[in-house]
Amino acid sequence: MKIDAHHHFWKYNAVEYAWIDGAMKSIRRDFLPEDLQMEIAAAGGDGVVSVQARQTVAETQWLLDLAHKHSFVKGVVGWVPLASPTVSADLQRFRRHQKLKAIRHIVQDEPDADFLVRDDFNRGVRVLRQFDLAYDILIFERQLPVAIKFVDRHPDQRFILDHMAKPRVQSGELSSWRRDIRTLAERPNVYCKVSGMVTRADDKDWSETRLRMYFEVVLEAFGAKRCMFGSDWPVCLVACDYPRGHWIVSGWVVMLSADEQAHILGGTATEAYNL
Repeated sequence: MKIDAHHHFWKYNAVEYAWIDGAMKSIRRDFLPEDLQMEIAAAGGDGVVSVQARQTVAETQWLLDLAHKHSFVKGVVGWVPLASPTVSADLQRFRRHQKLKAIRHIVQDEPDADFLVRDDFNRGVRVLRQFDLAYDILIFERQLPVAIKFVDRHPDQRFILDHMAKPRVQSGELSSWRRDIRTLAERPNVYCKVSGMVTRADDKDWSETRLRMYFEVVLEAFGAKRCMFGSDWPVCLVACDYPRGHWIVSGWVVMLSADEQAHILGGTATEAYNL
């Protein structure tokens, strides 16, 4: 299958999506399965993984309900309060939903620089294996050193790094991010999403050549079998439409073997999320 491993759905309102600032006003509207289905069909895709955008159990349930109604939604990355003593009960309520494949916490916004290594949070992460769930790591580049310590606490847990840890694409900074990405990639239980690059560049004036430099780093570090394509739709629309984003990554991988292409464009996501 060809899989888009990272996108969002939402019914927009200004309070719950306050992070959509004035620079992103073009996406201040609803984005629902009917909108995305047309995009992936045009790009030749077979399915998608829906990722949480709000930290509520109610949104997790809503995404699972959408996945139940729309067969092209192959999996859901939801949210539960991992640092809460109720985490096992919260996960138990979703056990019957076979499309719940992973949990994510928006660590990039946590004011505590050491949030990822907090004991209460790590106790919750340890519970995920009981439910055969992966964990999506959403961080900025500066948080990579702590993320490496975090991953080392859970050698048997499947991790998926979102948006390549959000490198500083706009400024072209590469060296420290590349060093830490290579270190993280030494952990065989970590996968990496080739996603989110266009919105880390200049929204109106970005270079495909510059984006490719970052792609080549993660490809060399993780290998094709641990890299997966994600559109980050509809956030990507601030800088790039869906067909162009898909076409760019497809163009980068065309020189790889057929097996490597198949992994990046769907096989890795299928394995990492147990689709």
